[in-house]
Amino acid sequence: MSNTIKITIDGVAVETTRGKTIFEAARENGIFIPTLCNVDNVKPKGSCRICSVYISGRLMTACTTQVEDGMEIENDTAKLNDMRKAIVELLFVEGNHFCPGCERSGSCELQALGYRFLMMVPRFSFLFQTRDIEATNPKLMKDNNRCIMCKRCIRGIKDEDGKSFFAFARRGHKVVINLDRKQAAKLTDDLARQAMEICPVGALILKGKGFDVPIGRRKYDTKPIGSDVEAKGGNC
Repeated sequence: MSNTIKITIDGVAVETTRGKTIFEAARENGIFIPTLCNVDNVKPKGSCRICSVYISGRLMTACTTQVEDGMEIENDTAKLNDMRKAIVELLFVEGNHFCPGCERSGSCELQALGYRFLMMVPRFSFLFQTRDIEATNPKLMKDNNRCIMCKRCIRGIKDEDGKSFFAFARRGHKVVINLDRKQAAKLTDDLARQAMEICPVGALILKGKGFDVPIGRRKYDTKPIGSDVEAKGGNC
């Protein structure tokens, strides 16, 4: 049986390899599917739901659903993009995101998606919750006001034994992601930097790091999110 299969995304037939996820297949064929929780070399969880697509009328997360031969996928539709925009708006109103004063402004994936989906005034009311900023670790500052619970740090930052440095604390609407106290003693400079880089927003910031790249020259200032994929021939 051949490992090469054909799928259709928004009416466009593309080839991919059996065992790939829809997200991977789309990206390798130059088609952009937005995401906040998915990151390379980390097992996907589908927690942000922004990559959701329609398959035979059913909503499925593109980062966790494997391709099947003949699969027909809807990705770039007005209904899906409005749903994605609503998720971005919910994340903005649930947290306290003040982009002009954030070290990750211009390199923040949430902010970039806000621009992409032309978010202006959110359709939801702001919660203005008060959350603590954790600064006890000598290497990292954790701003719970900016955290979007994507779990990237939990899934991606681990020690040599595979134990995560980050973990959930509390439950329900009070849940937070904390740096494990025992593991914190093992946190190296390199792992601290990886933690900051794996975070899609400005929730994890290296101590002693300032605004080292001027506004206007940052990651998404000159190259909007998804443009690296679309340049290969996909749509938006």
